[in-house]
Amino acid sequence: MAQIAGNLQRIKNGQRRYAITPRIPAGFIQPDQLQKYIDVANKFNAVLKLTGSQRIMITNLKAEDVDAAWEMLGMEPAYMVSNRVRSVKICPGTTFCKRAKQDSVHLGMQLERKYLSQEMPSKMKIGVSGCPNSCTESRMKDVGVIGTVEGWNVYAGGSGGAHPRIGDLIAEVATEKEALALVDRIIEYYKANAQIERMGEFIERIGLEAFKAAVLGDLEGAPTEPKAAEPVVNLPGHGNDPEVEAPRLEPGQPITPDTIIRDIVDTYPVVVPVLQSIGMGCLGCPSSTMEPLWQAAEIHGVNVYDLLDKLETARKGA
Repeated sequence: MAQIAGNLQRIKNGQRRYAITPRIPAGFIQPDQLQKYIDVANKFNAVLKLTGSQRIMITNLKAEDVDAAWEMLGMEPAYMVSNRVRSVKICPGTTFCKRAKQDSVHLGMQLERKYLSQEMPSKMKIGVSGCPNSCTESRMKDVGVIGTVEGWNVYAGGSGGAHPRIGDLIAEVATEKEALALVDRIIEYYKANAQIERMGEFIERIGLEAFKAAVLGDLEGAPTEPKAAEPVVNLPGHGNDPEVEAPRLEPGQPITPDTIIRDIVDTYPVVVPVLQSIGMGCLGCPSSTMEPLWQAAEIHGVNVYDLLDKLETARKGA
C-alpha cells in the first residue's frame, strides 16, 4: 500500500479517515492561505481543528483525498517521522503584545527555520515566550525560552501528557544570540547522547547538574548559576518608593494611583466594568492584577487620573 501523507485518525465501520496538519510558522497565516483551508474543507467534507501548537488540522479526509488536499493548499506532502521536532510555539512578543519584554517572534522564527521537523531521539516541542506570563507554556516544552527584562531564561525538560514535568532552568542569558547558542547546545547534546526518551527523561537519567555542565561549558554569556538580582529602581510618586509600601485597600477607602489592581477588584467588584472598558480583559492574570493602577493605565494607554475619576464614580455608585 502506498504511503499516505497524513495521520490515520480513526477506523469506523471499516472506513479509514486521515488528518493533515500543515506548518503555520508561529501561528501567523495570511487570509489567502486561510481561504485554501476553507476550500479544502468544503471540497472534501473535512473538519478544521485548531491545535495547541498554533496550527490548523484538516481532519476527516479519505485516503484518496489526502494528496489532493495538499495540492490545493499549494504545499508539498509532509512525510515525517514521529520522533522529530513537532512544533515551535511562539507568543506575539514585542511585535504585538503590550506586556512582552523580548522579541519572541524574531527568536522563535529562527528556531522554527532551523529545527522544525528535524529527527530527534524522541518527539520534541519548543516554546518561546516574550515575558514570564509564558502564554506559550514554554516551561512545559522540551526546550523553552522565556523573555525577561534582563534577557532570556532558557529551560529544558518540560512536557505534558501522562507524566507532566516542569522544565529545569538551565541558564539566564542577556542576549538573543546567547539564547540561540544555548538552545543549539541543548539540542545537539540531546541528539548525540539520548536514547529513545524525551528531554526530561534524559535529564533525569543523567542528572541535572551533569546536563548543565555539558551544555553550558564555556558558552559565552551563559552563567552556570542564576544571575544576582539587580538593584530595584524606585520611581518616586509611582508607588514604589523604598520606604513606602502600598497599603491594602479597605472598604470605604478611596482608590489611588498606587492601589494594586487585585485590591481594587476584591474590594470594589462594582468597578470591574470600568477596568474592562480600557482593555483589561486579563483580570485573572496574576501578573496584571499585582500591578498598581498607574502601571495598568500606562500599559493600556490611558491617563491614570481620568481612569481614577471613572473608578471613583463607579465606587460611590454615582
